[in-house]
Amino acid sequence: MITKSTFILNKMINKRIFCILLLTVCIFTSCMQKQEKKPNVIYILTDQWRASALGYEGNDEVKTPSLDAFAKASINFKNAVTVTPVCTPYRAALLTGKYPTSTGMFFNDIYLPKEELTMAEIYKSAGYKTAFLGKWHLDGHGRKSFVAPDRRQGFEFWMGAECDHDYNNGHYYENDDPHMKHWKGYSTYAISEEAQNYMESASKKEDPFLLFVSISTPHFPHNTAPREMMDVYAKDSLTLPNNVTDDMKSWALKELEGYYAHCSATDKAIGEIIKKTKELGIYDNSIIVFTADHGEMMGSHGYRPFMKHQPYAESANIPFLISYPGIEDNQGKTADAPITTPDILPSMLALSHIKIPESIEGYNLSEIMKNPEIHSKRAALYMDVCPFGIAYNSDAYRAIKTSQYTFVKTPKGPTMLFDDIHDSLQMNNLIEKPEYSKIRKELDQQLMSELSRIGETEVKPRTYYKKKFCFEGKEQFREDDAIKDYYHVDEVVSPKK
Repeated sequence: MITKSTFILNKMINKRIFCILLLTVCIFTSCMQKQEKKPNVIYILTDQWRASALGYEGNDEVKTPSLDAFAKASINFKNAVTVTPVCTPYRAALLTGKYPTSTGMFFNDIYLPKEELTMAEIYKSAGYKTAFLGKWHLDGHGRKSFVAPDRRQGFEFWMGAECDHDYNNGHYYENDDPHMKHWKGYSTYAISEEAQNYMESASKKEDPFLLFVSISTPHFPHNTAPREMMDVYAKDSLTLPNNVTDDMKSWALKELEGYYAHCSATDKAIGEIIKKTKELGIYDNSIIVFTADHGEMMGSHGYRPFMKHQPYAESANIPFLISYPGIEDNQGKTADAPITTPDILPSMLALSHIKIPESIEGYNLSEIMKNPEIHSKRAALYMDVCPFGIAYNSDAYRAIKTSQYTFVKTPKGPTMLFDDIHDSLQMNNLIEKPEYSKIRKELDQQLMSELSRIGETEVKPRTYYKKKFCFEGKEQFREDDAIKDYYHVDEVVSPKK
């Protein structure tokens, strides 16, 4: 027989058990929600910043304290290469995860067709708010033109310009307003400030965000860097690597002074963005990338300052740092595995727990980002399908970067082989050395394997792809200005298959 007191006791026990179970469920649910919270993505892209021009890469002349600190908290891909060492091709490959031979985006100042599936569109469909600040260079309607909302490839918030390197009077357009505005002061600092403002506003809302910060420095002109940064450097105290030819030394030293000043100013601006993420409490749940679209020859191998396009490290090797939620055990580690531009989008999507679309041609390297010690024999593919402007007389090429070698092939055959570990300045071309014939053959096979994966069975000449994408007779791609490689166009130029 159950007495009244027993009944009351059982009721109290059951109530207590229920409360404990309810509390357990609440805690579990809360943890699950915390785990399932999508990370913010902050992609910081700079222009023409070569990998060797950073303190954390061993350059003790350039001052980059903010990025040196970020390198200690992120993964450093020291063998990162740009898919093509030019502005527009890099940006198109980044946003689509596809190679220039697939999209036709191998020139500057051409339009990325809206039919292409892009980074912002993918993140937007996954519930992200999307924002773009700075240099776009994918519109093809003229460098000063208003980039209409339906041509922004999925970016909603907008404070951008097609292209502008007038850093002290740079223009931009804001959201749907077709009236040109100008950044206040040095544009790199102004863009950083607006990025911080956007993050502060976005962090108050539930939705995760993708913020793309596209900074135009340290791209020339170099003499327009902030005076306080120019004063840090004096060309008489700067040194040049041994692969800078005698005829280029005077010019290179003059440009290097302003180049480093832009680097330091850009470092300061990036440091403020990263600092803001910590102040807002979103740093630990954000994927943060620092990189560049290409490098700068600066007199190396006899190529003048301002020149890119070339397969050499000064032009093709770029910085790539990435931090992500849960990185604690890998902070400050270096990945030897190479990475190229189309690999970035699928890797970021994987870290964001978003399904990778089948249209993407790059590799998902998120496992290497989580385990940077993995020794990879993979090769990163890069190319210049059709050099233009000041590089018009250069050969088209396809190339691969491994953890040790750079191998380059033109339509005429293999032309370059460098051991980047023992010859970091790439001054000893091993392509004709008999003792390297086996390595040359292996690298050639590796290159052709990567090309066949994207539909190339041979290294085709530039005429093939100009014809395929209807670029024949586009004379603006052969302009040559002795000071600047600006290519001003008044017509819409879009690749057509």
